Amino acid sequence: MNRDGTFDWLLELISEDSENWDALYKFVASDDKNLSPFFKITQKVTRENFKNILKIYTPGTRFPAISITGEDCQLHCEHCNEKYLKGMHSIRTPDNLESYLLMHHKNGGVGVLISGGCLSDGSVPILNFLDSIKKIKEATDLIINTHPGLLNEETARKLADANVDIISFDITLDPEIIRNIYHLDKTKEDYKEAIKLLNKYEVNIIPHICIGLHYGALNKELDALKYIKTSGMVPSLIVFIALIPPSNKRNIFQTPLPNDIAKIIGITRLLFPNTELSLGCMRPRRIAREEIEIKSYKAGINRIVLPSKKSLKKIQELNPKIDFEYYSACCAIPQKYEGRIKRKHGNWK
Repeated sequence: MNRDGTFDWLLELISEDSENWDALYKFVASDDKNLSPFFKITQKVTRENFKNILKIYTPGTRFPAISITGEDCQLHCEHCNEKYLKGMHSIRTPDNLESYLLMHHKNGGVGVLISGGCLSDGSVPILNFLDSIKKIKEATDLIINTHPGLLNEETARKLADANVDIISFDITLDPEIIRNIYHLDKTKEDYKEAIKLLNKYEVNIIPHICIGLHYGALNKELDALKYIKTSGMVPSLIVFIALIPPSNKRNIFQTPLPNDIAKIIGITRLLFPNTELSLGCMRPRRIAREEIEIKSYKAGINRIVLPSKKSLKKIQELNPKIDFEYYSACCAIPQKYEGRIKRKHGNWK
C-alpha cells in the first residue's frame, strides 16, 4: 500500500500490459489488514464490466453432481480423502449414466456435473463414458460439465468429439501440494501439458483455483494466475474455491484467511477485467463464512454458489442498487445458457 493508503499503483501496474509479477507477489505476501482502498478499485473495475449484478447459483436437483467412481479414489488426498465423493450421486457404468441422464432430461433437468475420484495418475476415468455422453448430447440439450483431472490426448480428443460444454480443470502448480497433499507422482509440467491438450482440441476450459490448499496458507496461487495470463488462455470464467480444513487434521490445516482469499480474487479481477469470477461451492462454511463471502464480493466476484442470507443482506446494505440474479445450475455455466437456468427469485441459506 502507498503511504497515502491507496492501491492505485497496483491498477496502473496491471493496466500497462506488462505486469510486474515481483510486485504482485510482494503484495500477496504483505500483511496489509486494511484492504478497503484495494476493494474500491476492484469494485470499480467489476461494475464497469459487469454492471451492478451478482449472480447466485443453486445446483440442486436440476443440476446434480455425479461420481463415476462412487466413493472410491486412489489418491486419498490429505484435504479430501473421498469426503466430497460421498455427497455425489454414484453411477459407475456408461449404460447407467446414459439411462440416468435421459430420465434426468425428461424430468426437467438442465445439466449435470460428471466427476469422480482419481486413479493413481491423477485422472478421473471418464474415457469409457464419453461415447454415452456423446449420445446424450446428440439426443438432449443437457449441459454437461466434466471434471477429468489430468488426462491424455485420447481423452481430450473424445471430450471435444462428445461436444462436452465445460471442462472444469483444477490448476495446481505447487510441487508440495501435488506431492504431499494430492499424493501424486507428477509435476506442475503435467498440469500444463493437460491444459495444452485441452487447448489443442478447443474445448471450453473453466480454470478452478483452490485458495489456501497449502495447509491454509497462500503459496502458489499467483503462479496459477500467471500461467493463465501468459499461456494464451482466454477463459470466459475463473472459479475460485477455498480449502475447508479436514476436521481430523486441524492441527495441520488452517482455515484460509478471508483477506488472503480476497487478495487473490482481487488481483484476478484486475488481471482479467472482462472475465467472470465465481466463488464456488467448496469453501469454509462454519468459520468466517460471511466474511469470506462479503470480501470475495468486494474483491470482484460476480458469481457465487449458495451464499448465506446474512451475506446477501450485508451486500445489499453496502450496495443498495445491486441486482441479484438466480440460477439453477453450477456456477461454471457459460453465459449462453443462462436463459435456460434463470429463476425469478432465490431460495438461499
